[in-house]
Amino acid sequence: MVFDTRGRRKHVVRVVYAILALLMGASLFLVVGPFGIGDLLGGGGTTSGAKILNEQAERTEAKLRKDPTNEALLLSLARTRIAASKSATEVNQETGATAFTAEGHEELSRAAEAWTRYLKLTKEPNPSTALLMSGTYFSLAETSASLEEASANVKKAAATQRIAAEAQPTVNSLTTLAIYEYYAGDFAAGDKATKEAKALVPAKAEAKEVQKQMAEFRQRGKAFQKQKQEVVKQEGSQRKEALENPLGGLSGSTGSSLGE
Repeated sequence: MVFDTRGRRKHVVRVVYAILALLMGASLFLVVGPFGIGDLLGGGGTTSGAKILNEQAERTEAKLRKDPTNEALLLSLARTRIAASKSATEVNQETGATAFTAEGHEELSRAAEAWTRYLKLTKEPNPSTALLMSGTYFSLAETSASLEEASANVKKAAATQRIAAEAQPTVNSLTTLAIYEYYAGDFAAGDKATKEAKALVPAKAEAKEVQKQMAEFRQRGKAFQKQKQEVVKQEGSQRKEALENPLGGLSGSTGSSLGE
């Protein structure tokens, strides 16, 4: 991603980077955390497999054009697009972190589109696919083009994870829900999910560890909300200044969007 870093824009860029870092920090926990949450989000793929998955998705889309209200086909399309996204990743040579490429982001977006169409048709969403989709929305939040888009995707991640956790309440599903709720700014819901997760842990020591981990993410969620407010505040200040300056005007250098 490329940023305009002229003038006070530098401060906004630093804050946006901090917000993305918070999101990526959460994803790292979801992949390697002590509760095995990463197992719920699917594994990696291969370049050769990507072609097969894309061809499969295209065949499913062709069927949907003839039968657009077929729930099973929409679920299959969402899962296939998610699987294809796993093949479109790259490793940061400096940090070793894995991130989605532009192609991977597109696959995730297409999965979200299929899921949205599915939700409009069904009365009982499939919890297994909801589990995959919640991680998809959080990944979309990481690679969103703007703060507003990132925030919206985090909220969708929480709402979708809630479907999965209510149908299959486990330590994994509930702690993941708590994290998403904290980042979405619903701390009461996050605390509730944390409490429910702790109740499912048999040993007191493990329950304390759950509480410790979730307390950390609650703090990160608070920091995330604070930094979002800071970006909005900076944006408002810059817009006001631009409007008051007859030689300024609103331009791309004063916006909060992130260009790729």
